[in-house]
Amino acid sequence: MKTIVVVGTAWGDEGKGKITDFLSEKADIVARYQGGNNAGHSVSSGDKSHYFQSLPSGALSDTTINVIAGGALVDPKGLLEEIDRLNNPHLKLFISNRAHVIFPHHLEIERANEALKGKGRINTTGKGIGFAYSDKYFRIGMRMDIFTGDGFYEGLKSLIEHKNREAKMYGIKPFNVDEVYSEYKVYAERLKSMVIDTSIYLNEAIEQGKKVLFEGAQGAMLCIEHGTYPYVTSSSPTAAAVPLYTGIAPWLLEGSIGVTKAYMSREGSGPMPSLMKDEKTIKHFRTMAEYEVRTKQYRRTGWLDAVALRHAKRVGGLSYLAVTVLDVLSGLDEIYICNGYKLDGKLIDYVPSNIKDYERVEPVYIKLPGFKEDISNIKSYDELPLNAKGYLKKIEELTKTEVCIFSVGPKREQTIVVKDVF
Repeated sequence: MKTIVVVGTAWGDEGKGKITDFLSEKADIVARYQGGNNAGHSVSSGDKSHYFQSLPSGALSDTTINVIAGGALVDPKGLLEEIDRLNNPHLKLFISNRAHVIFPHHLEIERANEALKGKGRINTTGKGIGFAYSDKYFRIGMRMDIFTGDGFYEGLKSLIEHKNREAKMYGIKPFNVDEVYSEYKVYAERLKSMVIDTSIYLNEAIEQGKKVLFEGAQGAMLCIEHGTYPYVTSSSPTAAAVPLYTGIAPWLLEGSIGVTKAYMSREGSGPMPSLMKDEKTIKHFRTMAEYEVRTKQYRRTGWLDAVALRHAKRVGGLSYLAVTVLDVLSGLDEIYICNGYKLDGKLIDYVPSNIKDYERVEPVYIKLPGFKEDISNIKSYDELPLNAKGYLKKIEELTKTEVCIFSVGPKREQTIVVKDVF
């Protein structure tokens, strides 16, 4: 396949960045199609490492061209800080002229809104994502074409007039258009040369036979359309969203790789049916793989949820699976997979749309034998212990989706290809 998307199958943090970075070695282009700098993942490659937030995961490569498409959001200050931290003189980056811009007022108003919700808050990252997307859909937001063009000041003045009415409602200090403009015109000047019509660029690249890897943020269970609403993000991370957000025809996308951990994890609020409750088991999973560098907290962990995986496949499409952090399961006597839910005593095989129902479902588990061997240094599928192979086979059986990649650690060298699909 020459055009493929890497998608998260759950609530994000599945290891998409690692898989995208690994596959980007073969890609001519890596395109980020949605979300903003609320995403975050660390990627290590040789002597290079980087904590990605806005940049596509191909940015570590000296040859890959990176694209931020129109469905994504751009925090100019955050993006430039990330570019400076990366310090890759060979970085090639294009930004869609249709991508919307995040400004300081988006962050402040989102934080104020979260504070007002009290116990009902969804624990957003406070990066202004929801309010930047809401401005987009209210048709008052600013896109990169205006931000880097002659109409920046006039557009910002109109936008801040809207935002100051909201600021008054939330009881926060009004925003000063001249202060914001003075700071952000410097960012606009630095980014101006990168802004193009990425829809035209991507279509031409695909027509020329270039290999294009599409990368999303978060995961299918956080999809605004099909996720655990309201505990969701403000866009759709699914493969189905790629054509809309990038401006390519649906039939130009040839397949997708769904990334899942060998178990489940979730940051922030919201239900998680397979949540682990045994303290000894929880302690086993409290590895650095589950330490969130942004919040400085451990994520909640749960057993693999096959219902959620099948949901991700149905609503967004999965051609193959990539299973990450398989090494974390080493040392367990038994491993469990949630293969169904009980709701009011009835067995169901779907994710309920009503969040109150989803909060009440009880997991129905399959028990599998664990394995004790350290697998962090293996180089092939054949070297896996028998029970680890059996676990991957069971995932394939329950999801009717072939595993093409698995990983046994954070480094690129710890990523093992079972089937070459890109």
